[in-house]
Amino acid sequence: MIVSSDGAARGNPGPAGIGFVVQDTRGRRLAEVGEGIGIATNNVAEYRAAIEGLRRARALGATAVLLRSDSKLLIEQLAGRFKVRNARLIELHAEVRDLTSGFRSIRYEHVPRERNREADRLANQGVDEWLRSGAQTPSGSRP
Repeated sequence: MIVSSDGAARGNPGPAGIGFVVQDTRGRRLAEVGEGIGIATNNVAEYRAAIEGLRRARALGATAVLLRSDSKLLIEQLAGRFKVRNARLIELHAEVRDLTSGFRSIRYEHVPRERNREADRLANQGVDEWLRSGAQTPSGSRP
């Protein structure tokens, strides 16, 4: 399966959302999600999008996954080419590793933003919906 994921944050940190599309190897869309996640940094949103996309792929029975993202940091960290230094990202990185250990194979691919438009649209849709909902930030105040 192919998981295309994207995270969006308006401000860093700011109102954030995740988006992902899960497809089979023939390009048939199996799932798509866009949702707000509250206040987060862009990198946290990128990781959260990947995690939720991988969870959905696992729930759909995936054994081999290609994770695509336009976040160079995410892809390079997951591939082991960049160190993870931020404490929150270390936690999220470990969560991805736990998730991917259940797959027979996992590959990571950095793609240009133009090839990740659907996931980007879904992530921004998630931010918009979260803002329209009047959701409160974790501290109880509006962003």
